Order: sequence, then C-alpha cells, then structure tokens
Amino acid sequence: MTPRTNEKLTEMLLRTAVVVTALFFLSSPVLIKGTKVLPEIFDVCATCHPNATCDEKTDGSGGFTCNCMYGFVGNGRTYCEDKDECQTSSYNICGRHTACHNTYGSFYCTCLSGYSPSNNMAIFIPNDGTYCHDIDECKVQGICGEGGRCRNKPGFFECECQIGYQVQNGSVPFHPRRDQAFCKAVECGPPPSAEHAVQISPTRNRYGSMINYRCKEGFLWRGGDNMSFCGLQGMWKGPSLICEAKCGAVPEVPYSEIVWQNDSMALHRCMNGYYNPGGNNRSVCGHNGQWNTTMHCKELDYGINDIHVFNEKCLRWKAGTNSGKKEDYKMVFIGVRDYQKIFRDERRRYFSSSAARPEVCLDLLPATNYTVNITTMSALTSTITTINTSIPAPPVPEVTYRDVESPLPTLWLRRSTCSLDPICLYEVFVMPVEGTLVFDCNSPRTPHFFNQGSCHGEYIAAQIQLKDVGKEMNFTIGDQQYYGQFYNAPLENGKDYSIVLRTVCQWGQISKRSCVIWAKARGLYPEESCAYWTHCPAAGSVCPGSSSQPPNAISRLHHVCNEFCVQSPSTVLSLT
Repeated sequence: MTPRTNEKLTEMLLRTAVVVTALFFLSSPVLIKGTKVLPEIFDVCATCHPNATCDEKTDGSGGFTCNCMYGFVGNGRTYCEDKDECQTSSYNICGRHTACHNTYGSFYCTCLSGYSPSNNMAIFIPNDGTYCHDIDECKVQGICGEGGRCRNKPGFFECECQIGYQVQNGSVPFHPRRDQAFCKAVECGPPPSAEHAVQISPTRNRYGSMINYRCKEGFLWRGGDNMSFCGLQGMWKGPSLICEAKCGAVPEVPYSEIVWQNDSMALHRCMNGYYNPGGNNRSVCGHNGQWNTTMHCKELDYGINDIHVFNEKCLRWKAGTNSGKKEDYKMVFIGVRDYQKIFRDERRRYFSSSAARPEVCLDLLPATNYTVNITTMSALTSTITTINTSIPAPPVPEVTYRDVESPLPTLWLRRSTCSLDPICLYEVFVMPVEGTLVFDCNSPRTPHFFNQGSCHGEYIAAQIQLKDVGKEMNFTIGDQQYYGQFYNAPLENGKDYSIVLRTVCQWGQISKRSCVIWAKARGLYPEESCAYWTHCPAAGSVCPGSSSQPPNAISRLHHVCNEFCVQSPSTVLSLT
C-alpha cells in the first residue's frame, strides 16, 4: 500500500466518524440547548466502485471523483467492467505476427507459430518495444532429412529434394513434421554392357555416377562415347562406343581406287570409264577379322542416241547399256522467239533414270524455238536437239454483248496481256443478218468492204494489233476510218448486223483463231449506205448514168478505186 493510499484511507475514516456522530445527535430525543448543528457533508470517495480509485479532480474545481482502474471501463461508481484490449482497438495492439490474450483488468501478447519475441520471453506487452520476428528453421542442420533442401518462408518452412534425389510418399514441397514425405537418392541399377567392350571403373549406380569402358583385345575403338552416366530419371545414358575387329590391309577392287580408309572401313570409287552396277562402295572390317567387299566396276557404255520428240514438249532417247544402272542427267533448254527479240527462256532440269529408253516432259512455253542439251553426269557426254512449240488457241477477251440501234455504236472489251501479243491481232467482222447466221471462225478469208460482191456480204471493219491494245478497248462501228488495210464503213440504215470479234495469232505458217459475238446492231445512215456503192469496175471502164451522186460519198471513195461506180436510186455515175 502506497503512502497516497494510506492518506486517502485515513481521510475516509475521519469523514465516516463525523457522519456517524452527526446522525447520533440528530436522532437523540434530548436537545442540548445552545448546541449548533453542522450541515451534512457528502463523501464521494465512499461511493467509488471497488475497481475504481478516488482521485482529485483535475479541472481545478476541488473535490474528488471516481475513476476506473487501468484495464477497466465504466463510470467509476456504479460499475467498472473489464476492458478487452484485444477487441477494442482497430489494429492489432500486440503488433504483426502476434496473438493477443485478454485477462481480467489487463492483457498480454505471444508470437504466432514460426515467430519468436525479440525479448526472448514467452509473453510480453507491446509497450516495452518487443516484436515478433521470423524463425529461420533452415538453420537447423538436416531439418529436411538426407537429400532435402530447406526453404524458409515467413512464419514457416518447406522442403524439396536436391538434384539426384526424388521425393517419396508425397510431393514437393513437403513439411517433414507434418507429412510422411522424404527424399531418396536416384539409383540407376546395374550399369549396361557394351558390345566387344569391358568395364574398367568401379560400379556405382547413384545419380551422377560414371562408368568407363574399353574395347576388348583384338578390337579397336572406332567411335562413340566410352562412358555411361546415371541420369536424373534413374536410367543409364551410354555407352555408345563402337569396337571393331582388326582386319589388316584393305583388299583391291579391279578398275577402282580407294578414296578414304581407316582400320575398319574403306570407300572405293570406280575409275573413269567404269561404273558400279549395284554393289556397296564400302569395304567393312567384320567381327571375324575379314574384309567384306561387294563392289565391282564395269565398263560404261556411253551415249544418248535416237532422240525422239513427242507430244511437242516431251523427249525420249536410247540410253547406254549399263545393266540397269541409274543414270543422272542434266538438261539445259534455251528458248528464243524470232518475233520477240528480247525474249529468252533459259532453264535447267536434273533427273535420274535407270530405264533403257528414258522419257522426260518439259514445261515449255508456246510459240518458242528451243535448243535442248542433255548431259550424262557419269560420263559427261552431251547431245543437242531442238523443239519448236506451237501456238495455242488465243484467249477470248471479255466482252459485253449489246443489242444497239445507233449511228455509231461503241463496243467494249477487256483482256489480259500475253507474251504472244506481238503475233496476234483482232479482226472486227460486220455481217448483215439475213436468216440464220453462219460464220466459220477458222476460215482464212479476210474480206474488205470494197471487195464484197454485194451489199449483203460480210466484211472486216478493222484489224488491230494486240501489242497496241491495253487491258481495255472501246471500238466504234462505222466511224469511216481505216484500221490496218480495212475500212470501217457506216452501217446501212434499217439493216441488222452481227458484229463478231475474231482473235488471230500467227507464227510462221501456223495460225490459230478464236471468235466471240460482240453485238447486234441496226444501221442509221440513210444517205451513205451500201445501196449507193456497188463495186470497183475494171480500169478504163465507164459506168453509164448521170452525176446526181452525193458529193461526200464521191470524195470519200475516190482514193479507194481508180474508177468507182456508185448507184443512187435514179442514177449511176462513173468516177475517174
């Protein structure tokens, strides 16, 4: 008990005595005359709760007040309850990695599992600066067992296996105090054997163990690895050494030479003028100490004879008689065009064949003169031949068929450019429609407008070189212009015509044609139609009649014929 407590207790006893005395006099039936009664004094401290202290007021007003002791909460007089410090705070009053324990009127702290207090005491309160720090369990030697590797984590630890060990009865990571898992060394079992070799190092079968080997007497180490290694998966890797028997000198093969050799193998090559008809070109030293040789050389029968061209792009020839030996050929073919001076198609092709009459087809371009050089790679002999490819049927351009009635109908086409354009052209045929239209696309006829026998014959209105045409073309029928040597005459009024577009490609004496109906048209030229024009008579002849022909027709046709007869509805005029 402190002096302060004794002083307060004495004061409380004195006050209690005064109160008792006053009550005695007040209750006495006999009043003492002349005695002065003092007023009643209230004792605050007597009303304090047992878990409270009576303290002087701090506001300067004098007197005392009841305050709950540390660890309790209440009004100090009627109740003072235990304060749960572990729950009332918005944060962990003990700090990180701790557990708070409430007691009657107080509390204490402990560290969580895996942590240790900095003051090394089992319990503590936070106001002394104590905190909990992680326990490094990995400092304990062998905590994870043989082959284990410890990994410390905040508040705990875990184990895994070192290289060369595998976990048993569980999986990694594991905890040795909680799980039944443990690490066991990887073992590969008995080491493997090698053919014609013996083991020369002690047997160890754990991971990382190495076994050395050597060849037996009478054998030579020719390659491979002479070690075997126990791997992480519990399996031996190797050995791969090759032990070969000693056979002595390499045997000779007639008409051949040795290009490479060692104590166990030799490579042979037939001399020039000879070939290997099928034997192995290697001599191998066998396990019996003898050389195994199957190669022999046979004289070559050179030559590429009796070359024949078929299907325009294919070749067939008679090969040398080499007993079915496969021959390698090199073909060089060069193509040129007399109508296209800058054109040159030069390519090579390699192929092999064991046939007595080899055949090969080449991817040649059309309308091209090719020179083909064939070389046998074994004998390096060559033969040259020529191939002239023909022209194909020309492609039909894309047109839009129209049924028009116009003085000058304009037609359209679209086409793709081609390497054969220099030898191709378009011909625009105009054919009066009378009954069934019959047109022979392959006919070589090229009728002129002025050479037709009557007003009802077909004629060519234009001849246009494809090399002068772009990807698209518009053409107007009857524009009275010359295209090549052909006159594009106006269509006769009221007459129906069929317009046919013919594509012609010609190379040398060979020509190919394709046709498409371009349009159906009706003429609208009443003053300049075929009804006025008949034919050009022979030179010096005179056509009877008058001079009533329209002047424009006369002037336009004068340069075509030296003498030209024109016919109007009532007159015939001779032009000179």
